[in-house]
Amino acid sequence: MVIIKATTINKYFTVPTKFHVLKDVSVEVDEGEFISIVGKSGCGKSTLLYILSTMDTDFTGDFQIAGESLIGKSQKYLAHLRNKSIGFVFQFHYLLPEFTALENVMVPALKLNEQSYEVIKKSALDKLELLGIPELANKQANKLSGGQQQRVAIARSLINNPMIIIGDEPTGNLDSENAQIVIQLFKSLTKEQKQTIIIVTHDLDIPKITDRTIEMSDGRII
Repeated sequence: MVIIKATTINKYFTVPTKFHVLKDVSVEVDEGEFISIVGKSGCGKSTLLYILSTMDTDFTGDFQIAGESLIGKSQKYLAHLRNKSIGFVFQFHYLLPEFTALENVMVPALKLNEQSYEVIKKSALDKLELLGIPELANKQANKLSGGQQQRVAIARSLINNPMIIIGDEPTGNLDSENAQIVIQLFKSLTKEQKQTIIIVTHDLDIPKITDRTIEMSDGRII
């Protein structure tokens, strides 16, 4: 099943001068695929990622998630879709430092407000267990190591059982050992949870592990 379908995407930046950053880009991603997007800085890979994540809507072309075109949808609708169906893992973890690991994982589900507090708490504990860090549940985020913080961030991205996980340089701040742990976690999620994962990376080892690599150059997929 095709989860993401982008067709003839064109994107321009207009400041300081007009620049054609994405040029007739088309891509399809299937359910359960682990995709890496690579290319030199400025090639358009992060711009494409933000379009695929629905955070950038200023482009031409068609974009669908699970067969639904999102062209013309309101920002409120897209924000709800992101919270429910897309998990995000960034280079920086963006955890709330004064919250515990458990509380940080719970935040997106509490915001979605579709389940009781107790159900959300149990689900968050399950996600921490899945990531191999249940013992960190009651530890404050600012007391965790970098690798632990990133695993908490991944657990948080999973709390609403999203169809898609988007990663923007998710191993960029990690040492090689923790980077490998994170990538293997992503790999297991696609196999065991059927989650679709798309990450932008400069790490040359990651494309060796992903199911497919999309290479970009000068605003095009090559």
